[in-house]
Amino acid sequence: MTSPFVAIRRELHKIPEPGFAEFKTQQFLLSFIAQLPQEHLEVTTWKTGVLVKVNGTSPKRMLAWRADMDGLPIEEETSYDFHSQHQGYMHACGHDLHMAIGLGILSEFAKSPAEDDLLFVFQPAEEGPGGAEPMLASPEFRCYQPDAIFALHIAPEYPVGTIAMKEGVFFANTSELFIEVKGKGGHAAYPHLANDMVVVAAQLVTQLQTIVARNVNPLDAGVITVGKIEGGTKQNIIAEVARLEGTIRTLSQDSMRKIKQRIEAIVQGIETGFDCEATIDYGAMYCQVYNDPELSKRFMSWLDRQDDVTLVRCTEAMTGEDFGYFLAEIPGFLFWLGVDTPYGLHHAKLEPNEQAIEHAIEIITRFFRQYENAMSNENN
Repeated sequence: MTSPFVAIRRELHKIPEPGFAEFKTQQFLLSFIAQLPQEHLEVTTWKTGVLVKVNGTSPKRMLAWRADMDGLPIEEETSYDFHSQHQGYMHACGHDLHMAIGLGILSEFAKSPAEDDLLFVFQPAEEGPGGAEPMLASPEFRCYQPDAIFALHIAPEYPVGTIAMKEGVFFANTSELFIEVKGKGGHAAYPHLANDMVVVAAQLVTQLQTIVARNVNPLDAGVITVGKIEGGTKQNIIAEVARLEGTIRTLSQDSMRKIKQRIEAIVQGIETGFDCEATIDYGAMYCQVYNDPELSKRFMSWLDRQDDVTLVRCTEAMTGEDFGYFLAEIPGFLFWLGVDTPYGLHHAKLEPNEQAIEHAIEIITRFFRQYENAMSNENN
């Protein structure tokens, strides 16, 4: 028999939506929450997000749990019979599982509150343009003052029953990268009368790849990926405009600054060398996910004492996550949840093992109920 929160995940999987356009998703969440016991709940909306406070029985603190909501512009290629109903969009990063887990934990505490106040944060636009930073600054969120905040992210490479994490820097600083170059179009037979931006784009890609290899400290880490190039209109027309779209990821803010300085110098040289115009747009930028060292160590120590969890103390990842903005202001942590699938995040065939949903609900519910004891010095 399918568990209720697996069924919820499947319903959410059908309606992936872009950031700040999660209208159906928000309505689904609100409809579900309205069916829960309301005695201890306070429900607020912010844009397409949802905030739910569960008032504790004798609160000493407020703990927050965050789940992201948006989908990705990917055409689904799974074997599911609950395929995405929104053409060109898919929950390819597991946000459908994140929300189902969040609703499962919320349901437990709506029926039987913990001692502490709990705040459930359903956040839009994690994939872009970035919902965490503006949500954090909003009056709706500011009226709550969580003492700690937590989240998870599914991890295809780990089996169900596994939680992987580390203290300190966990996910990278990230920045989008858009470069547009403009020259002079013309006939393919007369290249000397034109200024070919496809050639310029090719040179740019090559030069950008030297930055990490030759300008970033090899003991640090950085990535520059150009994931998309557009240029030209027809095979016998010299392209007047070309556009590169990519991403920058670093494990230190200093390396991010140096990489951007180097990109700007290279682009300036391209303008001079190829007699063209170029513009750079860094788009959305996410700060690093920094897991509070003390809270993370105590949580991992608590996990070590749980019979139904396998803890992996992993290394940092070059993944980007705007949950980092919450952690920059509120102590807390994010961890990987094993979902055991051969296809990686953002893949059109991603099919997470749904047994991870109930496992996560059980573990996090237990953690919140045992928070005082779990995070005490005596148990570490």
